[in-house]
Amino acid sequence: MKRIVIPGEMVSDQRKRLGGNVFVSDGKIYSKVLGISDESDEKASVIPLEGKYFPQAEDVVIGVVSRVVFAGYGININSFTESFIPRSAMREDLRVGDLVSSKISYVNELREAELGFPRRMFGGDVIEVTPVRTPRLIGKNGSMLELLKQGTGCDIVVGKNGRVWARNGNLDLLRKVVMFINDNSYKSNLTNSVEAFFKAEGIQINIAPKGEKTNNAAEESEVLDANAEESEVLGGAESEELN
Repeated sequence: MKRIVIPGEMVSDQRKRLGGNVFVSDGKIYSKVLGISDESDEKASVIPLEGKYFPQAEDVVIGVVSRVVFAGYGININSFTESFIPRSAMREDLRVGDLVSSKISYVNELREAELGFPRRMFGGDVIEVTPVRTPRLIGKNGSMLELLKQGTGCDIVVGKNGRVWARNGNLDLLRKVVMFINDNSYKSNLTNSVEAFFKAEGIQINIAPKGEKTNNAAEESEVLDANAEESEVLGGAESEELN
């Protein structure tokens, strides 16, 4: 059973394989952080609720240009170290404060992330959330992301580093719903709660049938091009016009 645990709280009194954010004392397993216990018959770990983003290969992130040098650009991805994009990788020059969407291609032992497929993002707003909670904003097979798009009419890109980019539609409503999900990410039946949230706002939602896969921003990574008219899929997939 999953539950919220605090640092030093016992996760399991049984001998199990150790996952992340736990330690052993007197044969019992304890949490190192504030988080959600994740225990199976063989393994015990804790999913942290707060903290910086831990880069993982293939993650899509939304970065902010933090510095400009001759060779390229320093990129803040809300992690422990700054990332870098070579000037040759961009179609246009960037300035400090510009937003860039990219896919992490490699992470070394110092947690330094190498960025690939960078694209500048034009316009829109950014909502900051807790990085470890971004999977709840996407949902299984992109179900929560599709719900957010339908309910707000926004074009949305979810960065695994805790940044949600959006444009068009009802941005104020999106911000409210995103923070609701962020604050309640540990709860079950969250999709039903979000549907009820939209219904209370007088918005009807047409949910895709179960098993029908919706676009997942964390997997397919829709990124706006320089004309802010099309949505490109990272990794070379075909572009499709935004509605």
